[in-house]
Amino acid sequence: MAQLYFYYSAMNAGKSTSLLQSAYNYEERGMNALLYTAAVDDRAGTGVISSRIGLEREAQLFSATTDLFAEVLGMSHTQRFHCLLLDEAQFLSKEQVGQLCRIVDELAIPVLAFGLRTDFRAELFAGSQYLLAWADKLVELKTVCHCGRKANHVLRVGADGQPIKEGAQVEIGGNDRYVSVCRKHYIEALARP
Repeated sequence: MAQLYFYYSAMNAGKSTSLLQSAYNYEERGMNALLYTAAVDDRAGTGVISSRIGLEREAQLFSATTDLFAEVLGMSHTQRFHCLLLDEAQFLSKEQVGQLCRIVDELAIPVLAFGLRTDFRAELFAGSQYLLAWADKLVELKTVCHCGRKANHVLRVGADGQPIKEGAQVEIGGNDRYVSVCRKHYIEALARP
């Protein structure tokens, strides 16, 4: 039975690596994996899922206007897919998470979505909010703070390394812009003048 999975974490927990490993596992067994990534994040190139350990793979793009159900339904007329793997799931809209549910329920294709739970203000992204509410299975991927505790928050930092407290929810960046920390160090960093 197909299910909707949401693999979530702070940054640098290996979400993209896990997604790419899942694709490999399916394909090693002769199954077709359909990969998607967010058009807004082109750090590794347009339509590329890339991990920090050097793995990468081409993927379909989704944007705010993509109807994922219609696209997958259209593609499934010419090719059978055994799973849909979606990176940067935090950028999905409420409607798109509903479309993923339809892919699972109506097309019987398992969906594994990977993304951040919260932004740099410790607030849910829309995609994450509805995945947390509607997914069949929730899996937290863990990473660590510099102190050794589990990192569950993300700090946005400026060029000077100081935390940024305000700004747009979405600002694409990597280790140069974001640091994963535990709640204690998140609160302490934001309390500094």
